[in-house]
Amino acid sequence: MMRLHNFRPRPGSRHRVKRLGCGESSGHGKTSGKGHKGQKARSGGSIRLGFEGGQMPLIRRLPKRGFNNAAFHKHYAVVNLSDLNAFEAGTVVNEQLLRESNLIRGHFAGIKILGDGELKHDLQVQVDKISTTAREKIEKAGGTVTLREARRIEKSEPEVASSEAEPDTAVAPAKPRAKKTKSRKKKSE
Repeated sequence: MMRLHNFRPRPGSRHRVKRLGCGESSGHGKTSGKGHKGQKARSGGSIRLGFEGGQMPLIRRLPKRGFNNAAFHKHYAVVNLSDLNAFEAGTVVNEQLLRESNLIRGHFAGIKILGDGELKHDLQVQVDKISTTAREKIEKAGGTVTLREARRIEKSEPEVASSEAEPDTAVAPAKPRAKKTKSRKKKSE
């Protein structure tokens, strides 16, 4: 009969701890599995990933071509319609409320609502992006959707500076300099 005093782990589920530096008869004695001398045998001696001992690493030897847009990718916090059912009818759903309710966390470029699930009551949603199905479902439930103004200003064109410059502050354009070229003549023999 199984009782507290005779509980045992299942055979094979637990392994013997690897004991290092306990003499040569332990199987891991003397050098403790680190080989003989060298950087990796020393205490604190570790080599970073991709380091090839000072040789030009493979990642730097390979040619790099093309353009990768990943550095400029904007990450949006995604919230589904089914998650918005937690709020009461008539609530204004914005970034602050979503953070307080732990539906979104961390850093992101904006908030996007996706149309997964059904909305049971009307809400006033203030976000940066919204899918067409989500917008239709929110408006069908009697709610409203407003896109945040501060985020949309970034997309608008920059203002053109007025051409009315004062005459004494105007700077004359610099004159282009002529390039001096040396002519090389071959010596005829």
